[in-house]
Amino acid sequence: MTDTANNKAGFYRYIPFAVFMAFIGLDELLRFLAGKGFFTLTETTLYYLYPVKALVVGWLLYFFRHHYSELSLKDLKNIPETVAVVLTGIIVFVLWINMDWTFAASGSPKGYNPLLLPEGGIRISMTLFRVAGAVIVVPIMEELFWRSYLIRYLVGSDIEKVAIGTFTWFSFLATVVLFGLEHHFIFAGMMAGVVYNLILYKTRSLVQCILAHAVTNLALAVYVISTNKWYFW
Repeated sequence: MTDTANNKAGFYRYIPFAVFMAFIGLDELLRFLAGKGFFTLTETTLYYLYPVKALVVGWLLYFFRHHYSELSLKDLKNIPETVAVVLTGIIVFVLWINMDWTFAASGSPKGYNPLLLPEGGIRISMTLFRVAGAVIVVPIMEELFWRSYLIRYLVGSDIEKVAIGTFTWFSFLATVVLFGLEHHFIFAGMMAGVVYNLILYKTRSLVQCILAHAVTNLALAVYVISTNKWYFW
């Protein structure tokens, strides 16, 4: 494979993630500027960025879908394996809500609280966007980046010559730490990174990783909405 083709293989997997992170950066920038008095933001103004973020990243994943040869729904036909992965996703959720530790300097996150939005259609649609983004867009986007692109790139720069599920200590540990740092609850994120990596090594299936991630996020969404513990969002 030429360097150009290899770069494209990586591009299709990291661009959706990069765009997602750019939206997060924009959110933080706007909050910073508002805090400096450049303009005024209500507590929920930036909530409206989330549907845009989810739709843009979802569109990119759909547009690039033909380049994701590692995604095969046939992997789910192994019923015992799929059931085990679903249960593992639930275990990650249970561990996550019991690992809500932050560094003292960072404080507790306020999270995404749709109850602060106007009642009716706006609140319902924004909540649905938040759940859909967490359960559909984020698992596909993150697994393509972390466990299809980066974990293979750290083994060899030509990722299509590195089989899905190839293990090295460096790629394993690096992705676990970086995956944790991506999340506000760093240790919970690292725990999830370990588990999703192990699923990858055991099943050699990115779809199973996406399934576990989606189950975790769905369980978390149900938990957050039912308990009003918005800081998990």
